[in-house]
Amino acid sequence: MKSRFLYILLLVFLAIPALSQTKELVYLDITSPVARKVNIAVPWFVNSDQPAKLQVFGRELADILGKALVFHGIITLIPGEEYGNRQGSNWKTLGADFVVKGSYTNSANGIILEIRLLDVAAGDMLMGKRYNGTTNKKNDMLFRFTNAVIKEMTGTDGIALSKIAYISDRSKAKEVYLTDILGTQVRQITRHKNLVVSPRFVPGGRYLTYTSYHSGNQNLYITDLKQSSTTRPLSRRNGMNLAPAWSPDGRRMILTLSKDGNPDMFLMDRKGKIIKQLTRRSGINVSPTWSPDGKQIAFVSDRSGRPQIYIMNLKTGGVQRITFKGRENAEPDWSPTEDLITYSSLVDGAYQIFTIAPRPSSNPNQITTGPGHHESPSWSPDGKQILFSLRINNKQKIYAIMKNGNYLRQLFTITGNQTYPRWASTQN
Repeated sequence: MKSRFLYILLLVFLAIPALSQTKELVYLDITSPVARKVNIAVPWFVNSDQPAKLQVFGRELADILGKALVFHGIITLIPGEEYGNRQGSNWKTLGADFVVKGSYTNSANGIILEIRLLDVAAGDMLMGKRYNGTTNKKNDMLFRFTNAVIKEMTGTDGIALSKIAYISDRSKAKEVYLTDILGTQVRQITRHKNLVVSPRFVPGGRYLTYTSYHSGNQNLYITDLKQSSTTRPLSRRNGMNLAPAWSPDGRRMILTLSKDGNPDMFLMDRKGKIIKQLTRRSGINVSPTWSPDGKQIAFVSDRSGRPQIYIMNLKTGGVQRITFKGRENAEPDWSPTEDLITYSSLVDGAYQIFTIAPRPSSNPNQITTGPGHHESPSWSPDGKQILFSLRINNKQKIYAIMKNGNYLRQLFTITGNQTYPRWASTQN
């Protein structure tokens, strides 16, 4: 079926009633201050061989799909209890804007999923997809449909297939782990049985770099996530080899080294060979992050006395300070989709998440306000959400929030503490 725009203005810009008389189709603007979430029902999937009987597997499929849709922050799920979890209901009476109807069939290879997105008001099927795979790939199939729904509504791909890396002490030592957006498919990446910090994805999502202390020095390693046993060192220079920032094309990285005493930033190739030294003894220089066009970086330096965020033009080497409010500003991450940087700032004794445009005259925008330390912010691949670690007392968990400050929530209920979260810049 040919893809088309949705009747979203009727749902979002409620302050403009005249539009209800038209069929102009536009994308959902989730950053609008008058936007409301879209109401969607996801009844249990039905077994095509026994369509009249609700089955546990059908509930599991609907539950996964519903959670993945809600994850994107633009959708409210209508509880299945309001319509008996069945696909034949009066959706208009329930206030549903859209309904997803799915069925499954057992096949020789596993399962076949057929899923449709229906527009309740128009009575049309907006999209239909068919997936065939092994049962253990059901999440991937459901996440693919989720992404298609989000693109239909917003014009940009969903992020259901994206991966999140983080550090956890669940095995006593602090190791790198990888998970899907729902925290249901957790995989341990490193097994150094020592302190590991600062995981960073190489653009494309297949490779992950991290710093480990297991050899006695703070060395940088890279691992192939498709070949879990393939890990090799990138930089084992004496002293600090910390937190690389990868260029958008994945061909170069910027690394903080302290081989000469002072922590300075170096431009390096993919194999760890130094191309150019970027800073020279002008304070501690750490936490680089590239602009989407690859022409600038933001980084943290205490050259003015306390940690602040600076911008460097990589062609000229010119540096400008952009944060002037806040006692300490650290951990910048440049949005993959726009000129906007998120970072953590010390406010009244606690770190909070802010965003700022990369210009000296810009005013920062505070995103979080709650108790505890909000640390290590990382943008989602679509630039609409920010991931971070929230530290309250001795517990650290991963949270996410929309860039406009809405929809704050803890993402996972995973064993142990989680720190240094990082979103893959692309889906894998």
